[in-house]
Amino acid sequence: MAYNQITFSRDDSAKFFRTLNQRVNKYFKEKNVAKTGNWKLYSKAIVMFSLFFVPLILILTVSMPQWALLLLTMVIGFGMAGVGMNVMHDSNHESFSSKKWVNRLMGSSIYILAGNVYNWKVQHNVLHHTFTNIQGHDEDIDAGRVIRFSKHAKWFKVHKFQKYYSIFLYGLLTINWAITTDFKQMRSYLKRKLSYGKFPNPAKEWTVLIISKIVYYLVWVVLPLLVLDMAWWKVLLGFFVMHYTAGMILSLVFQLAHVVPKTEMPLPDENGNMKHTWAIHQFYTTSNFAPTNKFISWYTGGLNHQVEHHIFPHISHIHYGKIAKIVKETALEFNLPYNEYKTTRKAVIEHFKQLSSLGHKPAVVSV
Repeated sequence: MAYNQITFSRDDSAKFFRTLNQRVNKYFKEKNVAKTGNWKLYSKAIVMFSLFFVPLILILTVSMPQWALLLLTMVIGFGMAGVGMNVMHDSNHESFSSKKWVNRLMGSSIYILAGNVYNWKVQHNVLHHTFTNIQGHDEDIDAGRVIRFSKHAKWFKVHKFQKYYSIFLYGLLTINWAITTDFKQMRSYLKRKLSYGKFPNPAKEWTVLIISKIVYYLVWVVLPLLVLDMAWWKVLLGFFVMHYTAGMILSLVFQLAHVVPKTEMPLPDENGNMKHTWAIHQFYTTSNFAPTNKFISWYTGGLNHQVEHHIFPHISHIHYGKIAKIVKETALEFNLPYNEYKTTRKAVIEHFKQLSSLGHKPAVVSV
């Protein structure tokens, strides 16, 4: 189901978002800190890039058993997801640094993750952050016929088993970027004239996409084939394991934030009007998980604080833990939901319960 235009309500008579914004701004003013990243984020970026590149260098230069090589490809995948969540994500939200050129440079790290800046900004910054959990607009909840993430999506018989097979498909996320998704998205987005900011030159974007893909495969496939004394299928297996590891991590982080029983999947009315304002909509469609787990917060780039991220995407994730108390107290004060699961384990369990529920054939509603 899709609508030509979505209009969020402007009725915030209680002045919720104005109040929340004032309180968060007051926090940063009183603490005298910038809303962008600081040395904590920059030092973490070094760690993530190291996890990503050092194992590759070892694979290409050091002779070691094949089980060790396979283990290192998993470490690369772990670093790949880490770069995506901590560096690329903040940068393309323009919150990594106060300097635009630094954000552009770090945001371009998506090319070494097999992605594309233009596509990502449209799909994530525009479609997902604006139309969160709205079927037909938020592509993050659209898995075609394979997985049913929303009760508004068409049901197929195979969905009865999605609680069992979905986990195996989650790992394919980034390898799909590398092979097909970017080309399909660019064709669609340019045709629909979508952009985050000024609409780009289509010829330039296609050129960047094609050249970046060629360079990507030269580095991650051709170079290992030339350097390593190894069968071609083993190189491709390592490439797949790297992507599968990263894809599994990235997919689960997203699903735990949006496809769980506590979050809603609202639709606009027949005129395309939403019930809530954009800000209030985020509270109904988003959930946190393991908010007090320091390692989860550190590694996922604060994406376990998804509520804070959706309300303040231009604030670096290193501040989410600090402003979470303000956001939660203000939401509850205005009788709004503040969805959260105390542990990652609980969130995972609830996510698969949701998949099970969505896998049931919808009851026919008689009129």
